[in-house]
Amino acid sequence: MGYVRMLSVSLILSVCIVCSSFAAEVLTWEDCVRESLANHPDLAIAAEEINQVESDKDTALGSALPQVSADLSTRRSGTSFDDNSGESWSYGVSGRQLLFDGFKTSNEIAAASENVKAVHYQYAVTSSNVRLALRSAFVQLLQAQDLQELTGDIARRRRQNLELIRLRYEAGREHRGALLSAEASLIEAEFELAQAQRELSLAQTVLSKAMGRPTVQHVEVTGEFAVDDAVQIRPDFAGIADSVPFLQQLAAQSEAARFGLKSARGAWLPEVFVSSSVGDTSDSWPPEETEWSAGLGVSLPLFDGGRRRAIQDRRQAQVRKAQAQQRSGRDSVIVTLEETWAGLQDALGMVSVRRKFLDAAQERASIAQTQYSTGLIDFDDWTIIEDNL
Repeated sequence: MGYVRMLSVSLILSVCIVCSSFAAEVLTWEDCVRESLANHPDLAIAAEEINQVESDKDTALGSALPQVSADLSTRRSGTSFDDNSGESWSYGVSGRQLLFDGFKTSNEIAAASENVKAVHYQYAVTSSNVRLALRSAFVQLLQAQDLQELTGDIARRRRQNLELIRLRYEAGREHRGALLSAEASLIEAEFELAQAQRELSLAQTVLSKAMGRPTVQHVEVTGEFAVDDAVQIRPDFAGIADSVPFLQQLAAQSEAARFGLKSARGAWLPEVFVSSSVGDTSDSWPPEETEWSAGLGVSLPLFDGGRRRAIQDRRQAQVRKAQAQQRSGRDSVIVTLEETWAGLQDALGMVSVRRKFLDAAQERASIAQTQYSTGLIDFDDWTIIEDNL
């Protein structure tokens, strides 16, 4: 009964795997990238941040343009002692144009422009993070697919070994302990096959979310675990760091802080502007006469309770902070690049080592299979070789 149950479980797992493979959508790496770029919510957030900062730039630019306003009002007045009441009308159009403010506005516009650059680089950083997560999910699913195939091969091999041992046991050439050990190995292999199926389902979920899909779908990916030979050449990490969007973002933020400090210093200089107005106030509509005025004004704040000094000190601290972040970020990126490259070299070397061990294990298992079938080695020696494979 136990043997029949194990065969039934294996058959059910195999049918489930085959059915799921038929229902799966097959995707390449390029398919995943295109879908992620179109649907991932983090990229949508980063794009809206660009729109917000560009609006801030337009706001700063508006301060340098003419400011024009118009007003129109009517008023009725009287007293409670008599019935006499009067009505008045007024209208006016006024304008103001900034001529000079110590370059405060121009530096604010320059700072806003650098902030726009920074958020564009931030979008590139977000895009690279999304692509890294997508690549990890893609490889995880590719690995899970191979793992499912591998565990299926192991389960089939364990089943064949159990058949061989059962025949030898029934013929009186093997002891019961060997049979029970083979049955346990098969149960373990079937558990690992079911575990691999769960890992495959999880990897499909991770990839679906990494592509920005609102629902989880059964997907299958196609690709190879291939690495270009050029990665074995040690690259120029400092040169690579200069093109990293994260460091370009920090550089733009540092420039924005520098322009912000210049703007704060400009607050100490006088503000020069021209203004003009046209309008009139009359007891009837339309007014019979129009008055106009034009003038040049100069404004210089003498005392503001230390507000300008505090703002300048704060902007100076922001500049020093941004410069320190830029240096720290560059050092961190260079270290990360070198660590990642070193890890890649170790992984490439380990692949070669494990491939040699695999070739040896396959050869030993092939020889041991024949030796065990002919009785040249006992079960204990043979099962060690099988487990190693």
